[in-house]
Formats: sequence, structure tokens, C-alpha cells
Amino acid sequence: MYLVTSKALESKPWPKDSIDEIFYIQEDEKQLWNIEHLISGTASLLREREIDSVVALDDFDIENAAAVREAFRIPGMGLTTAKYFRDKLAMRTKAVHSDIKVPPFSALFNDAEIASFLVENQPPWLIKPRGEASAVGIEKCYTDEQVWNVLDVLGQERYNYLIEGFIEGDVYHVDSLSFDGKAVFSQVSQYLETPMRVAHSGGIFRTKTLSDKIPFNKALRKVNQNLLKAFGMEYSASHAEFIYSPVDKKFYFVEIASRVGGAHISDMIQVASNVNIWGEWAIIEDCALKKIPYKLENVNNQNAGLIISLSRDEKADYSAFNAPEVAWKLSLPYHIGLIISSPNQDRVDELMEKYTTIIQNQFFTSAPITNQHAL
Repeated sequence: MYLVTSKALESKPWPKDSIDEIFYIQEDEKQLWNIEHLISGTASLLREREIDSVVALDDFDIENAAAVREAFRIPGMGLTTAKYFRDKLAMRTKAVHSDIKVPPFSALFNDAEIASFLVENQPPWLIKPRGEASAVGIEKCYTDEQVWNVLDVLGQERYNYLIEGFIEGDVYHVDSLSFDGKAVFSQVSQYLETPMRVAHSGGIFRTKTLSDKIPFNKALRKVNQNLLKAFGMEYSASHAEFIYSPVDKKFYFVEIASRVGGAHISDMIQVASNVNIWGEWAIIEDCALKKIPYKLENVNNQNAGLIISLSRDEKADYSAFNAPEVAWKLSLPYHIGLIISSPNQDRVDELMEKYTTIIQNQFFTSAPITNQHAL
């Protein structure tokens, strides 16, 4: 087991007992890796060792991993398929061709096409980076003038962005495990505070799992399965996001990533379902490599909710959060976080509301977001 990660992450608590060797790459000023260095370093490694599989651990490494696979003909997701899980323009275009609903969108290549988009679609509009994770770098515009001003600032980089119509509605996420092209596990959850709102306006991140009894659950599982099939997902964890429009009562695909959901969503899912997505993903990769069957067992169906916030205190005092339904507490400097679990959804909702108010009044603070990555 070899880990390739950023030099900036050298001091992080990697599970070194499970890693044979760690290799570090120096990031550039944009926090990106030099792909040529990654490939040449891998070539040097291959002179004396054998590499059977390459796994990307987050969004920023999906294309890096695909580039290594293609350079050395290692089995797994190649660059074309990787684009569907990394490039927001590629994923929207593929979704449209696969009869999956998406918000109206346009590339930012051609001025006439952009002008037509602004005429044909009502504001507000979102200008999004094609390759950033989560809500990083999104601009919300209400007038044509605002759009063109943003594009002027982007200059020659505007081709790396897209514009799309803003759809008001509840936002859901489906976190899945796929094996041999089938979603063998999917957990449907609802954001109570969207990542975009938290990133841009400040706020407390909240999400909760949805019971199998809720009609939305079955509908979203089906949409998610169609999406994974259309995008060519074979063996991986994935995190997909959808908006439900109350206007036409339809689900709109927002984005998907070939990774575990961030912000401790995986911990919430484990509390609710007894499924450790990180661990099961590792087993899936191992089974796929060895060409042996994979079976997921002991899945529960509990209700759970997650609250995460920056804290003004370096070490948060959790004494006020003493309900027996508190199943997990975040231990991270200048953060506070809880997972609440109960067979009773109303009890989860009640505690989520109560504890969010306490965090807002006694702990909450905000700060700019940053990104780092590992392969």
C-alpha cells in the first residue's frame, strides 16, 4: 500500500501501520500537482515494484488517478469516464444525453450562446467552476451586467466555468457503493443547510438521513442508479446531489463525485446504517482486483442527523449536548459537531433543532474555506 499525498499534509495522522511507504508532492500556487511529476515518479516506482490498482481519495485526485492508470495501462476508470465525476460541464452534458433532468446550463465559450442563455432563462444564475469541489468559487448573479462583469474578471479562464439557472428547492444527496456496475448500497439524505449557503453566507452545516418509508427515498434511489449506470460507474463510492423543484415536482441532478461524501457525512451514514463507506469501498476495490464476489451485510435502517460548525473555542465544551441520542461528537480544534440517532425521526428533528440553536448562540464562527487533497 503506497500513499501519494501533498507535502502540506505530511504531518497529518495517516494510518502508517497500514501504509508501506508515503510519497509527497509539492503543490503549486493553485494547490495543484504537476501531473508530469506524478507520472514520472510512478514510472520510477514501477522499475522495482508492481502496482495493481490506483484509487483517488477525493475530488481533486480523480483525474490524477485516471492519468496514472492510462499512462501505465492500469485497470480502472480512465480520463473520459473520470470527467463525468469531476467536470461539471461534462457531467451535465452526459446527463442531458441520458435523459436525466438538469438545471438549464451553458458553457462559457461563446458570447452569442451566453447572451441567448440569459434571454431564455430567468435569473438568478450561478457561475460555477467546472472542476472545484462542493460550493467553492460559485458566483450568484441577478442581472446580465453582473454575469458579464464576472466573465470579465475571469478573462481567459472563463472556459473553466459554466453558467446555469438557479432552481429553488430542497437539496438531497445520495451516497452509494457500486460493485460491478450496480449500486449495492445507497443512503438518501437531505441537506437542512446546503453546502453552498454555508460556504458563501456562513452557517451551520446540517443534513439528515431519510427513512426508506419516505416516497422521495425510492424515487431518488432510482434516479441515482440511472445516473451511475449512464456515467459508467463500476467500482467505487459515490456522492451525488439533487434538487427537488416544488414547481414541477421533479428532481434535478446537480453533481456527482466518485468518492465518499465529505464533512463527516460518512460518519452519519455509519451511525444510521452500520455501513462504513470508507471501509466497504476498500473491500470493493480489493474484491474487484481479485475478481471475487462482494456482499454487503448487517445493514441497519436507523434515523440520523449531522451538525457541523466552526467554533470560536479551540476545544468545544460538549456538556450541553447530553441526550442519549447523541451517537458521535467531533474532536477537531475550533470545530463542534454532533451526530444524533434514534428510531424516531421526530426525536432526531427535535434534537437537531435544539442543538443547532445552542451552537449558533454559543459556539458559531466563520472563516474562508480552503482545499487540500490526497491520492
